Parts: sequence; structure tokens; C-alpha cells
Amino acid sequence: MKKLVLGLMSGTSADGLTVCAIVPHPFKIVHFKNYSYTPQFQHTLLTAYALKAPQLSQLHYQIGAHYAKTVLQFLKDFHLTPAQIIAVGMHGQTVYHGPQDKTPNTLQLGEPSFLAAALNCPVVSDFRALDIVLGGQGAPLIPFFDQYIFGKKSPKMLLNIGGISNLSIVGKNIQTQGFDCGPGNTLIDLACQAHFKKPFDTNGSLAARGTPDKMRVQKLLKQKFFRTRPPKSLDKNTFGAAYLKRYFSIKNPHDLLATLTYFTAAATAQSIAQFVPANEQKELIISGGGCYNKTLLRFLQALLPHVHISTSAAYGIDPHAKEAAAFALFAWLCLKRRTNHCAGATGAQKNAILGKITYA
Repeated sequence: MKKLVLGLMSGTSADGLTVCAIVPHPFKIVHFKNYSYTPQFQHTLLTAYALKAPQLSQLHYQIGAHYAKTVLQFLKDFHLTPAQIIAVGMHGQTVYHGPQDKTPNTLQLGEPSFLAAALNCPVVSDFRALDIVLGGQGAPLIPFFDQYIFGKKSPKMLLNIGGISNLSIVGKNIQTQGFDCGPGNTLIDLACQAHFKKPFDTNGSLAARGTPDKMRVQKLLKQKFFRTRPPKSLDKNTFGAAYLKRYFSIKNPHDLLATLTYFTAAATAQSIAQFVPANEQKELIISGGGCYNKTLLRFLQALLPHVHISTSAAYGIDPHAKEAAAFALFAWLCLKRRTNHCAGATGAQKNAILGKITYA
């Protein structure tokens, strides 16, 4: 009976829970599936940062219970049994990320005890806390996974486009780095929901009908965050509804979407130009929901004509599964008491073993 590790990921867009089953060694993704949240639950997660303590505590347990229920459905969907699962890596739902606050902090909700009880196996969660304590940004954590998979090969840049975009640079004989580079899908999704009553711009087809305001984007890219050297990370609300309202008073909704899509692409291209050595700007591998936005990829290729652009699917890692698979690997390494952390990407004082273990 094949023994598997599960990874769970719900990103900044809070559109659903991705569950992934891996064979940890040699690493291989076996199954994965995304389970969409109801619009009401998504709204609750996106606005959780404003809740008072009693409601926040209740949501913490509600998320944990929902994860356990979803994982049991995942096992059923792929004809697996709890006895096959040796561990779970659970990222949780980020409701606030404040590494620059007076007391640096980050908060991921989701009580892991529900999963431990349902599967009778250890659950590793709350991966970001120790990095914060060690002086890091608490994010991004995925550069370790990118290093683990691609670190012995030719230089590669790996871009994950979720609600926020983050970049890793890995390869043989180079120092791994990674950082949040700016907006991902959040602004695009918000505008799409407001003007087209759709959750997101499928394939970037709506943005393709508009003309981006490139001058506006170039002015925004002079803001402090984009000029700040890594390590750096973002709270999901940095590029949220307030930012959209303040900087994007564009009347034509297609032009608005085109401009927001161009903003995401241009922020990435500028980050690469500023912070990635020229000899490492060869290949860009994209994952996350944004890799399916054809208009976004077209803008990226135009801005990075010297870079070969592909998706992680070309390397056998489904773009939707990558982050969940990474947290499965992190959990397995944690339980083996092996490093699962790249301090160079977060600014932490040293590499560590991230994650808190909840036993059944």
C-alpha cells in the first residue's frame, strides 16, 4: 500500500482549497483537486481581518472542520484510505500578514486538530511563525520547494501568480532568492467581479478587448514597495479594494482590466530587471491561477523578450497543484527533522525546520 503525504493550500484569493497527495521520496505528485468555496465562505475569509476575537476564534475552528471534511471527500474521490496518509502539511488561511509591524506577525487560521483526528496522523501547520521570530518576512516559503526541485539544474526563475505574485530564482551554483514582487490576480478579480459579475477573467479574454494605460502603470511602479530591495513580502490587502479605488479610476471596464493585467506583468518584469542578475534571466516558469491568463502571459513575454516563458506543467507539476504539493513536502521534511526553509528568501537569520506538529 503506497504511503502518501497530503498538502493543503488556500491562497490569498480564498477561492477554494487545493488538496494534493504526493510520494515524498522520490518526489512525485500523485493526485490533486481544487474544492471551490461558496461565495459566502469566500467573502467571510476575505474579510476575516476585520473580525473581533470571538468570531475569529470561531472561524479558526470552522476552517479546520471544513478542511477535514474536504480531505475525507478527497480520499473518497481518489479511492484512498486514511491508513495510506502518513502526514499532512496545512498552510491555513492567511488573514493578516504584518512582518513590518512594530511587533512583526502573521496569522494563518485553521485548527489542525480536526485533520489529525480524522486521519489519525500528524499534521504540520503554521509554517510562517518561526521564520518571523528569526527575523524573516514569513514569506515567501515556496523558494525552498523550487530549490529542492530545480536547484541542481540551469538557472530558473519561478513565478507563482496567485492573489499576490512571488518570484524564486534558483539553480546550480547560484544563491537561491525569492520575494513577493507585487499584485497577482487580486486587483483583476475585484474589477472583474464589480464590472462583469464574474469571479475572474477567464483566459484574460476580457482584458484582451481593452487597451492598458501604460503611463499610469509606470507611475505606480515608482511606489516604495517596488523600489525596495528583497527580502520583502506583502499582505493580501496591500493590493486590494482600497488600492483599486484609489489608483484606477478608469471608466471603460475592458481598459481597466487590461491596465490591471498589465500592472501585474510590469511589476514582475521590473522586479526581474532590478533584482535578478542578467545571467540568471533565462527561463521563467509560471504557476498559480494567473498562468492561465493568456493576456497576462502575452504582456509578460512582450516585457521579457529575452526570457523563455513556460508553465510548471512542462516539468510535470500542475500549476494549480504546486503550492499544495510544496506544503506536503515541507511537512514530510519537518517530521524527518530536516530543513524545509530558505532563509535567504525571507531574510531570516538562519535556515530552520518550519511548522508546528499536531499529533493524532
